[in-house]
Amino acid sequence: MTLISVLIPTFRRPDSFLRAAQSVFAQRGVADIELIAVDNSPEGSALGAFEQLAREAPIPFRWTHAPVTGVAQARNAAFTLARGDLLAWLDDDQEAAPDWLAALVAVRQATGAQSVFGPVRARARKGAANASFFEQLYSRSGGDGSGTIAGYHGVGNSLQPRRMFGAGAPFDTDADRDEDEGERLFSSWSEAGAMFAWAADAVAIEHLGAERTRLAYSLKRAFVAGQAPCAAAWGARDYLSLARHMSVGVAQAATYGFASLIIWAGSTPHALALLDRAVQGAGKALWFWEQRFCSAAALAAHEDWRSPPLAMAAETGPLTRRLAAA
Repeated sequence: MTLISVLIPTFRRPDSFLRAAQSVFAQRGVADIELIAVDNSPEGSALGAFEQLAREAPIPFRWTHAPVTGVAQARNAAFTLARGDLLAWLDDDQEAAPDWLAALVAVRQATGAQSVFGPVRARARKGAANASFFEQLYSRSGGDGSGTIAGYHGVGNSLQPRRMFGAGAPFDTDADRDEDEGERLFSSWSEAGAMFAWAADAVAIEHLGAERTRLAYSLKRAFVAGQAPCAAAWGARDYLSLARHMSVGVAQAATYGFASLIIWAGSTPHALALLDRAVQGAGKALWFWEQRFCSAAALAAHEDWRSPPLAMAAETGPLTRRLAAA
């Protein structure tokens, strides 16, 4: 029987973590599961919740404290604790549907993909302004059907065989400054020829905290998303492509910005969606203005430009062998 490790790193969301953990305990259709948790806050804000959960968990539960903050730091600590042949990742603000894990495993078995991703349905807190806009913004959709896909998504709500990660710390801690640790890892797998798949029934609800339903936060996220293609062009020294992206960005910022002002009074969510597009355009034009965060989803399929390209040459052989074995 294949052991599946469900890994949940958490940062200052103990109540949200407990909700995610309880959704793991409620999984059906899979028999051999363990839960791995990592508290990534320096003060250990979730350690009390971990101790409480350890007394009542219906499945094996192990946890640790990784006080050096950073998503990659937390994921590496969780990976070290995990014993499963398959690793499933859930974010601490996500809540898995009862058939979530079984759906991920079924698609992996059907496709042989090295990484399987599921849909994320964002849910704003009750009473949040412009909830429909934010829910659409943070949701992840890959279509109604399951099967192989050309690209990849973020780590949260995904499944991989452990042997794909190799030994040591698989997530690049240099990516902690911009939170694209998953993008770096999956990009290297993609370059090695890995197969990715979509599990339409592996649904996770993502509960949006107050910060993520603030317009300033979402616009900063849009700005970083706009920067990504220009950053990639700069890193590749493709200056013609860079100029083209910047030109498109200027036009995009002006057109969508003006349109959002026109329709603001009639449909605020629609206006915000246009404003989001306008800010992405501004990010293209001002791609060199470094921000202090970005998400893996925002930079999907683009390399980080603030550091040298990943040194994949030394890893190519071992990664190719892991790919064949997985």
